This record gives sequence, structure tokens and C-alpha cells, in this order.
Amino acid sequence: MLNKTFEPAETEKRLYTLWESQKAFSAQPESTQEPFTIMIPPPNVTGTLHMGHALTMTLQDTLIRWKRMQGFDTLWQPGTDHAGIATQMVVERALAAENTTRQELGRDAFTQRVWKWKEESGGGITQQLRRLGASLDWPRERFTMDEGLSRAVKEVFVTLYQEGLIYRDRRLVNWDPVFRSAISDLEVESKDVAGKLWYIRYPVEGQGDICITVATTRPETMLGDVAVAVHPEDERYAALIGQSVRLPLTGRLIPIVADLHSDPEKGTGAVKITPAHDFNDFEVGRRHQLPMLSVLDEEARIILEEIEDELQLVPGLADPDFVKTLNGLSREEARQVIVTELETLGWLEKIEPHRHQVPHAERGGAVIEPRLTTQWYCDAAKLAGPAIEAVTSGKITFIPKQWENTFFAWMRDIQPWCISRQLWWGHRIPAWYGPDGHVFVARDEADAQAQAVGHYGKTESLTQDEDVLDTWFSSGLWPFSTLGWPEKTPELARYYPTDVLVTGFDIIFFWVARMIMMGEHFMKDVPFRHVFIHGLVRDERGQKMSKSKGNGIDPLDLIDDFGADAMRFTICALTGIGRDVKLGRKKVEDYRAFVTKIWNAARFCEMNGVKAQENFDPATVQSSLGRWIITEASAAIQDATRALEVYRFDEYALTCYRFIWNRFCDWFLEFAKPVFASTNAAEAAEIRGVAAYVLNIILRLLQPVMPFVTDDLWHSFGFGAEGSLISAPWPEPVKMTEAQTALSECDQIIRLISEIRTVRSEMNVPPSQKAPVFLKDANPETVARAERWKEAIARMARVSEVAALEGEVPRGSAQAVVDEATLVIPLEGLIDITAEQERLKKELAKAEDEIEKTEKKLGNENFVTRAKPEIVEEMRERLENQQGERSRLQAALARIS
Repeated sequence: MLNKTFEPAETEKRLYTLWESQKAFSAQPESTQEPFTIMIPPPNVTGTLHMGHALTMTLQDTLIRWKRMQGFDTLWQPGTDHAGIATQMVVERALAAENTTRQELGRDAFTQRVWKWKEESGGGITQQLRRLGASLDWPRERFTMDEGLSRAVKEVFVTLYQEGLIYRDRRLVNWDPVFRSAISDLEVESKDVAGKLWYIRYPVEGQGDICITVATTRPETMLGDVAVAVHPEDERYAALIGQSVRLPLTGRLIPIVADLHSDPEKGTGAVKITPAHDFNDFEVGRRHQLPMLSVLDEEARIILEEIEDELQLVPGLADPDFVKTLNGLSREEARQVIVTELETLGWLEKIEPHRHQVPHAERGGAVIEPRLTTQWYCDAAKLAGPAIEAVTSGKITFIPKQWENTFFAWMRDIQPWCISRQLWWGHRIPAWYGPDGHVFVARDEADAQAQAVGHYGKTESLTQDEDVLDTWFSSGLWPFSTLGWPEKTPELARYYPTDVLVTGFDIIFFWVARMIMMGEHFMKDVPFRHVFIHGLVRDERGQKMSKSKGNGIDPLDLIDDFGADAMRFTICALTGIGRDVKLGRKKVEDYRAFVTKIWNAARFCEMNGVKAQENFDPATVQSSLGRWIITEASAAIQDATRALEVYRFDEYALTCYRFIWNRFCDWFLEFAKPVFASTNAAEAAEIRGVAAYVLNIILRLLQPVMPFVTDDLWHSFGFGAEGSLISAPWPEPVKMTEAQTALSECDQIIRLISEIRTVRSEMNVPPSQKAPVFLKDANPETVARAERWKEAIARMARVSEVAALEGEVPRGSAQAVVDEATLVIPLEGLIDITAEQERLKKELAKAEDEIEKTEKKLGNENFVTRAKPEIVEEMRERLENQQGERSRLQAALARIS
């Protein structure tokens, strides 16, 4: 006997343990079934489950469970990413608590410490994914630094180097001065900061007192200036192009160049060019072949002593003692000192407040410094060509399709990919240097030594490169490295290319594009056929979740409070194509009510003798009620299958919801109540069989998104052993004889009961008061149907009798149209009709007033422009609801007017 309520916590733990022990999630490489593969976007080994994970993992699990039921040999490849900078940060913080540093430990001891942390504390997110119900093939779990993947990384690096696609170059990178490493664009977060614009005069050489004034947010880098740029069509500066200015504080001559980078509408229209400390300036410097002068070190401190010759301090125009005071100052300290000196010397024209975007390290929060360094680069432009062609030709399809434009925009403007990081945790670059700096790229040190002997003619001492590879380099190989490449494994042959990638739009360029590039280059095929791009998880008001706003939600808290099934279903129901997911606790709580509804419906069935019937044949069903619900179930199967085929998770969830709640629970079970209690044994047996058959379909339909409650009920009703629903076949629709007749009949009765309920509700008829219902202008079949279903109509609509209308419509009746018939419901004596009319008129007037106010606000262009988008959207939804309420009140008045 089912418990009174469903207990998620106990059920989830019991069932997941059972599934794992039975290897229910495992792929079957030896099977003859068609394979279906999804690669998990590997979460950071330092990570904890957040709502973004919950979203993407729920969608992937829904797909993989559905395909498993369809008979595919499914592989959902699990694993975690070593997350270079994030993991190093965690361990360095632990060392700091012990009053030591990685430098004191040394590289080998530090990496051993990280491995120890990883074994003891890392990978907690994989346990959290189990809480979510994710049916990953856990025995196949990989780690981006395990032995096999490390071998793949070396193979790719060496091959690309030998092909000339990996090389060293001196370019600007995003530099984290705290970690003292280059970082990727994805690890940079731009923040709106209240800063200042300093207007500095640069005297034009040979032009007396004439100066060019530049506006800058970074006076601390000015000693690295190598030019002043103006727009070629800016008439103010046309006569000065080609001349030179003296750099304040040093007296060095730098040219005035014409370049489109300078915007005549911003600041003074003249900008200082510091190629070693600004990405735009770097490109200007390359175009005009300007020197690159770095004035900040790896900790973003002034290093002028090291570049004294390049500074070219002009006697009489520069103060060497002042310049020496700058050495070793931080950016912030140097800024203040330089500004004060400029003001003293009369070169500072003015200072203005200025809000601007400043890049910060996502992890740690340090202000990023564009820094000129020698790094390892990958020729991404050459790798991008085949990747672009793969999407253009349709070998890969993005869903929604508009994300292909984003992909093309990034890929067609792709820059060299900086793949080296100045960290100790990660894949160490397989390059060794000889005593003269000659580089030997090899798969291992022995190979490097052999190359060195060939080069030098003798054995020389070699030093391995200190840097490690960008984590996106190894994760870009994920679809094939996890399957055993570079070995030609059976898994690689069977499961590559994969079928679909489910991920967020924010890593299309960083991860998705790199997987496509690497897959095309090394596997000569795309890594996946479809890329489903989901939106962000936002709060219920549409705002991005963040710690600072305090609007984040912990998915584990939702699971604890409402159960994994409720949270998973909520995610699916809210995931539409091309839109963000607005999620709040209330929505999960609401969908928990759906889980409760299913449980209660099952208990009702159980209490009325419904149980599994092995030999039940839907084709033998005679009753209209039975044929109707089976036909409705078949339609739900078709709609749910079609929705999943096109990644419409919302339509899949809502198809299940509408069928189960609105059709099965609200109507079928209500209609079935008197049948269950009937003395007609044959009819009761048939409806019990139908109920069991449809309940079986419901549990299979819901299993991909609600795996726990459905399996619990599956076992309880005798449909299969505990834990077996995961491998049950996906339901197939059936064609019923006289299906249309059954649909027509039951749907008409449902419409009739619903309309009577609506009228009673609108007219405030007390539930205890029964009213007769007369059918006006109804055809004989409608009257006959009403007669056949009179018991259900009377019980469910609080009706005393149903009959064809004879004579005139009674005074004080409400009327409603159902198909060709008009329902006439006499209300005289049941309610005060005049009072009800007055009430409805007042409510209608109030609704009109609210609509007018909302329309006025939305018609105010100034309000719409300045208000937050989510507020405007909320008001539009409110207006739509208000207009719906007005229509309802107008209809109610019309019924009794």
C-alpha cells in the first residue's frame, strides 16, 4: 500500500544507489543497438552544483533517459576539468592558512599537494550530480589530467607544433598581476567603475606653446607612450599629422600619427598610444611599426630602471630623480605620483569624473593588466576554417539557429589563441630549451634529448618550459580524448561523433568552437551533430543571479525542500527555445504540487483496485470513457515525443502536465469514480484496466524528467521490478476504433460541465445550491449524450437536472453556448441577480481603470526607455492579464443581461 505522501529524500537515495549497483546507466559498446552519445560539459573539479549546472544537467539527463527508453545504446560521458587557475587558487589559500606559499614548497611538492587535495576534496560536484538524478556512466568518468587525456594533450600539441600551427610570439595578453599569469577572456569580468579622465598636455615640437591635449584613464602608463594618434579626417589636427610631441616627464619625442582608432567624438579626439599596455594601442602600434615599451612588471609595478635606455630621458626636460622614485610603485601609487607631478609642472589641464568598464579577474578580483609577454600561441584562424564550414554546410546545427550567427561572428574575426599559462597546476607544455634557448617540442623528455643530440651533436642539459596549457586546450579535445584517442579504441569508433551538445551561450567561442576545430583537425569529423544552446537561469524577476544581489538559489536546497523531481520538472517546463529561465522557489513549490497530484492519483487508483494487467489489450475497450482517455494518452505520447525530438523541453513538460492533471486526474478519474463503485463488474474491470494502462504510460512519459517518483510507483503497481522503469520502452501511441466518436462525446461533456462551473463561479452561486440546466436548440445527439452522462454532470457541476428546454427561457437565467446548444441556467431564487449585475459592473469599471493606468505608463516613451527591461516586461504581462479579466467580466455580464 502506498504511503499517504511521497517521501523524496528516502526514495532518491535508495533508487540511485540501486541504479548504480545495477549499472543501469552504462553504455553497451558490444550491443547492436544504435548509439546515442552526449558529452558532459566537464564541471571544474573545484565546483559545487549551482543552478546553471542544474539546468544543463537536467536537460541532458532528460534526453539521455528518453533515448535509453527508445532502445538506443546511450553513453553520457562523465568527467571533471582540472580548472588550472581555480584549483591552484584553492590550494594556495589553504597554504596561506598554514603560513606558507607554493614558492616555498617548490613546484613538485606543490603539484603533489594539489593532487592530494583533488583526491580528498575535489570532485564533490559528482556526488551532487547524483543528488540531481543524473544518469551518467560513472565507471567511465574521466579527468582532464588523467593519464590518457594527458597523453592526448601532448599528442595534439606536438602535432600542431610540427604543422606550424603552434608557435611562440610576443603579444598582449590579459594578465592577472596577483596570479602572475595570462588568463583567458572568459576569466575576465568587466565592471562598471567610477573613475576619472585626466587631460594632459603634450607640447608639439617646434610649435612654441602649441600642445595636443590627450584624455586618458591611465596616466600611470604614460612613460610607455610611443605616439599620439588623431583621426585622419579630424580637421583640428590635420596640420600636425607627421609632426612630433615631447612626452611630459621624459622629454622624449614621439610622433603624431593618423589612425582610425582615434574617435573625434570622444575626449579631445587625440589619444596617447601605449602598445604594451592596451589592446587597441597594440594594434595601432603594429600598423605604424611603433616600438613596444613595457613600464609595468608581472605584479603591475613600475619597472623604469630596467628600461632606462628606452625611456630616453632628455636632459633639461626630464627629472631623473623623479623617475627613480616611480620604480617599484604599484599602478595606483604611480598614478597618484605622476598626476601630482604633471599638475606641478603645468601639464595637467583638467580632471573629469568618468564611468568606464574596467576588466577584473573573475577569480580573485584583481584588475587585469594588458601585458606584453612571450607566450605560446595556436593559429586559430587556420583551424577555424573547417569549423566554419562544418556549421555552414549543416554538418552541425545550432538550436536555436540564430546562435550560428554569433559563432560565425567570433570565428571569422578569430585572433591567435594564447594557450600558455604561468601556473604550476595543469598540463605542462611539452617543450624543452637548450643552453642557447633553442626549443625542442616532444612527447617526452627522452624524445627531446634525442632531438637535442641531433641538433647539437652531443648531449646537452635541457630545461622544460615552466608554463602550463590553457584549460580550454585540454577540454577542447574532450569528445575524442575521453574515448581513448589517440588510440583507435572501439569506443572511439562507436561513439564519435556524438549526437548533441547541451550548453550555455557564454562558452560557444571558448569551448564549443575549440571542440569543433580540434575534432575537424584530428578526427576529420565534427564532434557533435547538434548544439542546443539554453539560456541563463535568472530569478523570477528576470535578473541574473549573483551573490552580490543575494538572489541566488542553491539547487541542493531546492532538492532538500521539494525533491529532485519537482526541481527537474520546473527546469524543463521553463526551458523554451531562445529564452532565459526565470526560476524561483515558488515555481518549484508549485510543481511539487504536480508530483503530489500524481502520487494522490496513483493512491486513488490503488484504493480502487487498479493494478498491472499483463494481457490488457486497449483494442478491446468498449466504453467511450476508456477509448477517449487512451486516445488522449496516444496524443500526449506523440506530442511529447515530437517536443523532445526538437529540444522543446517546455512543450514536453507541459504536454505531460496538461494530460495528467487536466485529462487523467480532473476528468478521467472523476468520471471513473461511479464506475469503480458500480455493480456492473465487466464495466468496472474494463475501466480499472484502462486506468492501469494509462498510468503505465504516464509513468513512462514522465520518467526522463521525474525519474524517482515514477519508478517508485512503477514498482508499487507491479509494472516491473524496483529500478526497472529506466530501461522500460518509451510508450507508443495506439489507434482506437471509433476514437473520434469517443473524443467528440467526452470532450463535449467536459465542455458542458466546465461551462456550467464557470457560470456558477461568475454568478457566485453557493456550492450547496443545485440548479437545473436546460439545453436550448440542441440537436438530438447532444440531448442523448447529456442524458447518458447525467449522473456525472449532476455530481461534477452541481446540477439538479439536465433536459431539453421546452418553451421560453425562464426569467433571470444565465446563458452560455456549448457547440450548437445554448445552456440555460435559471438563477431566480438562487442569487440576487440585480446585486450580481451591480457587482460585475463595479468590477468591470475597476478593471477598465487599471488597464487605462497600465496603458498610459507603457505609452510613456521616457518610462519605457529608462525602466529596467524586466519591469517593462512585467507590466506588459500585467496588462495582458488585466485585459483577460476585462473580457471575463464582460462575458459574465452578457450571460445575465
